[in-house]
Amino acid sequence: MPELSPAAQEVFWAFNKAASGKPDDWHYLPAIAAALRAAVADQSYDAPQWCRGDDYLMYRHGVDDERDRLLAIAAELEAQ
Repeated sequence: MPELSPAAQEVFWAFNKAASGKPDDWHYLPAIAAALRAAVADQSYDAPQWCRGDDYLMYRHGVDDERDRLLAIAAELEAQ
């Protein structure tokens, strides 16, 4: 059984609960990673209209951090 980070474990358990109800269907790992990558690729990262100047930079930094976090979880799941 692979060791996963807490974030990857939560994603894994949530997917398995929805897909099969079993907590340890490891064969789903590539599908979960692909779903995360698709979700990230499908997102629009345009800032809301209220974002100007420093607010925009803070918004972009937050979006980039979240995107990187999801891609890191996908990479971790693929590596198992």
